[in-house]
Amino acid sequence: MLAATINPSCNSKFQIEIEHSKEMTLIFTSSPELSQLSFLAGIAGLFLTTLIYRTFYRPLFSTPLRKIPGPKAFAASKWRLAYEDYKGVRTQLIHTLHKGYGTAVRIGPNEVSFSSLTALRTIYGAGSGFERTYFYRMFDVYGRQNLFTFAEVKKHTERKKLLAHAYSKSAMLSPNAIAKPLIEKNVQGYLDLLDREKHVAEEIFQSLHWFSLDSITGFIYGDSYGGTNAVRGNEAHRRLINDIIDPSRRQLSWYAVHLEGYTKWLYSRTGLSEKLVTGLGMLPMQKPATYTGIRAHAYKSSTRFELAASDKPPVEALSIMEKLWKHVTSGKAPHIDSLDMASELADHFLAGIDTTSDTLMFALWALSRKENRQYQEKLIAEVLQVSEKDCNEDGNPTVEASDKLPYLDAVIKETLRLYAPLPASEPRSLPVDTTIDGYLIPAGTVVSMSPYTLHRNPHVFPEPLEFKPERWLGECGDLVEMKKWFWAFSSGGRMCIGIHLAMAEMTTLLAAIYRRYTTSGYERQKDISPGVTSRFEVFYDETLPKMEEHECWVEFKKQNA
Repeated sequence: MLAATINPSCNSKFQIEIEHSKEMTLIFTSSPELSQLSFLAGIAGLFLTTLIYRTFYRPLFSTPLRKIPGPKAFAASKWRLAYEDYKGVRTQLIHTLHKGYGTAVRIGPNEVSFSSLTALRTIYGAGSGFERTYFYRMFDVYGRQNLFTFAEVKKHTERKKLLAHAYSKSAMLSPNAIAKPLIEKNVQGYLDLLDREKHVAEEIFQSLHWFSLDSITGFIYGDSYGGTNAVRGNEAHRRLINDIIDPSRRQLSWYAVHLEGYTKWLYSRTGLSEKLVTGLGMLPMQKPATYTGIRAHAYKSSTRFELAASDKPPVEALSIMEKLWKHVTSGKAPHIDSLDMASELADHFLAGIDTTSDTLMFALWALSRKENRQYQEKLIAEVLQVSEKDCNEDGNPTVEASDKLPYLDAVIKETLRLYAPLPASEPRSLPVDTTIDGYLIPAGTVVSMSPYTLHRNPHVFPEPLEFKPERWLGECGDLVEMKKWFWAFSSGGRMCIGIHLAMAEMTTLLAAIYRRYTTSGYERQKDISPGVTSRFEVFYDETLPKMEEHECWVEFKKQNA
């Protein structure tokens, strides 16, 4: 028979006495070292258990998201998708996953991608309650949020009300507003560039960036306080887009999203530590980083205007800056100060360059391909029918006349469908549980959709990879259904505020070009798609075997020559 007694010792040990029937007592002594080892083993076990629970059991078995199909590796760790981001293939991969798994795919432990029309209405429809995620905070400027980065619906709505009328279609077409004369002036400037610097202008990726740069700066800042003249040959203004052209901006975007704290630390180094991180090649993009020049120009423009306006306030609020300044000095709610204003203006500045110029580039490139010659001929026939009374003093179709050309509209819509300037996922979240397409989505889950996938639905867009402007005239597919799926400018309350400005720029420039010129692709561009940067990725025409990032050559020939 065994009996046991536990006798704690004074400080350093305890004894367990076990009495045997032969009155033998065995004394087991636990040393301090053994106690510490047991404690560490317990901590290690707890850590391992927690790790297994968080990275295996919880994401794969204990969340309602487990019912949503998708690769288990993506469901288990956010770094699986981050790796695809790093390779620059995120959007195409998610598109492929939707082909295999259906309209709902789990792409992360806390992230789901959708591709149905019902999900589009649920997530992005007006009044949905879904908010932008923290991802958008990477677009804060000068440490202040702006229209693009506000998560809360209320703050976004308040800021949007201050600007909505200035971006309305009526404001774009009005001869008394700033947009119409500005756009028509810059269109003629681009045509002059084709005559003056043909060898420069025919590399259209860069020259179209100059056009959109001049248009957005003139619209936001006006001629006197920040308007640029890149199209007319100002070299300093042309250099403002140098960091946009740099391909390493994609790597910087990846670091800023996935290693935010580390990236901020890297770029905040000064003195010896700055030389060290630069010398060791630790920076994902060498300084100046993306938008550095543009943001410096934006801040300088706002500051100069503020100083001048303090002495002599503008009589008429034409530019966006003047409209915001009028609100800043009114004292009305919502309260914004001069730095808020500078952040807002800089954000609009950045948003108005790549998007418009990239779309124009793909439109000109697509129309210049031999296989698309018929589309160019139809467009030329349409713009040549614009009467002289609908042209300005330069002989170009006016903004209003260009807006009314149905075939031109079809060309631009097809370009936006196939080569959307922002084709990647647009993440949202809801602070409460909800249901999307029959799946329970817990509060805080990131949900997203992408124009890239929506625009390639073969049931809606027959032969989705083919450039066919006629589909927007009802000659290829259900036009009503296609309009529901067209998502180049997002939708709902977060729909792109600059849609009418962008359309005015694109329609007026293309109408003017094809009223005077025919275009064709250079031999150097044969079977090579131009590529454009968006976040971590390069987007291009995937039907072609080769791609050249940030370069596109188009030959312009005068029709009467």
